[in-house]
Amino acid sequence: QVQLVESGGGSVQSGGSLRLSCVASGDNFGRYCVGWFRQSAGQEREGIAGIDKDGDIVYADSVKGRFSISRDNAKNTVYLQMNNLKPEDTAMYYCAAHQCESLVVASAVVWYTNRGRGTQVTVSS
Repeated sequence: QVQLVESGGGSVQSGGSLRLSCVASGDNFGRYCVGWFRQSAGQEREGIAGIDKDGDIVYADSVKGRFSISRDNAKNTVYLQMNNLKPEDTAMYYCAAHQCESLVVASAVVWYTNRGRGTQVTVSS
């Protein structure tokens, strides 16, 4: 099990950027697939990015080309760089992790049982 704590959310104008961080505590972080999902009011959770233990990455189409996920296993941290933000990106963003061999689609991240409490991202037009 890992415990996850997100940070870096905030309010930005359309076209702006934010960098989210997720710090994990616990053992064997490098064995985990890690990702981000988001949820806005009245909407279902959306898995948007994931990275497996080998560094292979998947993105949802909604963020591809704008968001970038990375991990630093030495720091037990995963990042989400978000560029060219749009009002529709407004949501609570959650980090999630699961021990797995590979990650095929970003949507799988919503099922990961290790989750943080989230960080709010608000994009104004």
